[in-house]
Amino acid sequence: MLEVQQIVAGYGRLTALKGIDITVRKGEIVFVVGPNGAGKSTLLKAVSGLISPTSGDISFLGKSVVGNSPEHICRSGLALIPEGRHIFKTLTVQENLLVGSLVRRNSSEVRADMELVLDTFPILRDRLNGIAGHLSGGEQQQLAIARAILQRPSLLMIDEPSLGLAPLVIDQVYESLRHLNKNGLTLLIVEQSTRRMMELANRIYVVRNGNVVLEATPDNLLDERDLDAAYFGFASQPA
Repeated sequence: MLEVQQIVAGYGRLTALKGIDITVRKGEIVFVVGPNGAGKSTLLKAVSGLISPTSGDISFLGKSVVGNSPEHICRSGLALIPEGRHIFKTLTVQENLLVGSLVRRNSSEVRADMELVLDTFPILRDRLNGIAGHLSGGEQQQLAIARAILQRPSLLMIDEPSLGLAPLVIDQVYESLRHLNKNGLTLLIVEQSTRRMMELANRIYVVRNGNVVLEATPDNLLDERDLDAAYFGFASQPA
């Protein structure tokens, strides 16, 4: 579904990605994890067209998207929830959700999907006419996910879904993502925390200093020590 091949990208003289390869197959949950400054957010921005790579290629559904506008990439079925959620805080919850459906034209399908996201995130149904800025952090994250779902993406990318949330709320957000994946949505998730990956991920990429330093499945990892070793950059020790 998504093939990132030898992508080099950055900001001015700063090279944040130094030839990264990442693959996401249909139906997978793929995690990209790494410390601050590793290049994780830059990867999502390059895939979604927000920045242009200086070399390499990004293929989505068999077609290169390098050089395409973010709007074109979004319409092709790839949605991004950026770090910080970026909801419209002065609009109502319903108005925020409707923004997510603007790329679509079939109103009956939009109504059906609206019911789907409200069933998936029942708190949003309760807050439908309320101002989005009055929602808690966890509710705003659910709103951001629901709004993205209304674009009907084939692949949803999420940057730091657990950032700033209480552990119980993080559990609720990830349970919703698990449910959406079981219903056919492919997910690419960027995180700093490694806690939930072993039970959710089909594959894990550890990124450090702009490079992929580990690609593995949970089954390939004897335990989380190998993941921590790649994350922090030290050799794992035998038990």
